[in-house]
Amino acid sequence: MSDNKKLKISIITVVKNKVNTIERSIKSVINQNYSNFEIVVFDDCSTDNSINLIKKFKKIKLIKNHKKKFVSGPLNQVYGISKAFNVCKGELICLLDSDDRFEKNKLKEINDFFLKNTLINFVVNFPQKRSNFNLKRVQVDNSIWPSIFPTSCISFRRSFFLKFKKKLIPKNFPNLEID
Repeated sequence: MSDNKKLKISIITVVKNKVNTIERSIKSVINQNYSNFEIVVFDDCSTDNSINLIKKFKKIKLIKNHKKKFVSGPLNQVYGISKAFNVCKGELICLLDSDDRFEKNKLKEINDFFLKNTLINFVVNFPQKRSNFNLKRVQVDNSIWPSIFPTSCISFRRSFFLKFKKKLIPKNFPNLEID
C-alpha cells in the first residue's frame, strides 16, 4: 500500500448536554491535516442547546435518540457508539468524547499507523495534558480506573468492531464501559 493512501475514517461522538464543549470537539476534527473523514454524532437525549449547535455543521451525520435505552450512562454511550457505527462508512473508526478534542495530526497518524500495521486492529494513543486536571486513583473494589485510556484515545478497524458487536449484549455486561 502506498504511504499516501488515505483510508476513510469515521469519527463517532456521543453527546448529552455538552453545549459548552461540543463545538470545540467538532472543530478539532474539522481542522485536521487529513481530509478523508466523516463525523457521526449520536445525541443521547440532550435537553440543552447541543443539537442546535451540532446542526450548524452541515456535514455531520446526526442521530437523535429520543428515549433512554439504559439506566447506566456508560451503557447508553456504548449503545450510541453502536448506533453511530451502523451508519458510518469508515474503514477506520476513532471515538471522540464530546468534551475532548483531537490534536491536528491525529487522523493522519492513525491512518499511517493502520496502513503500516496491517495485522493490528485496535490502538490507543496517549492523551495530552492541557489543563490542571489530574487523574487520581480512587480506591474502589474491583476498579481499574485510571489505568485505562479515555474513550477519545481509542481507534480501531471496522472489521474489528463488527466482531466485537456480535458479543456486545448489554444485559450480560451491566457495568460495561467502552473505555
